[in-house]
Amino acid sequence: MKKRELRFLESHELCRFATASKQAIPHVVPVIYAMDGEDIIIAVDYGTKKLKNIRENKEVALVADDYDPNHGVMVQGHCEMLERGKEYLRLLQVLYDRFESYRNNPWKEGESPIIKIHPVKAVFW
Repeated sequence: MKKRELRFLESHELCRFATASKQAIPHVVPVIYAMDGEDIIIAVDYGTKKLKNIRENKEVALVADDYDPNHGVMVQGHCEMLERGKEYLRLLQVLYDRFESYRNNPWKEGESPIIKIHPVKAVFW
């Protein structure tokens, strides 16, 4: 990603996150996210449609934007799901550092998967 895309994503915390089932049926929901270098991390709950879709199809997209002035970033990428381990704990700390709501309601390994999105394409407007 280019610097302006990274800066924009780092300055926001809410995006619309798109997943698709193995039949390519789209599903879009608002989520909060944090940056980990160029990767985007999102905590998800078990039992959600987005998690079911990610298990079936690792290709995802998201949009973070502002209405006035109209600026935004669309990211397409593939993701990996982490549930335990050293990398999971490191990413969990990134989320805790970014969001007070997560610090106030902490969870442990195995309680909530973390999705790590590796961008393949980004478009800024």
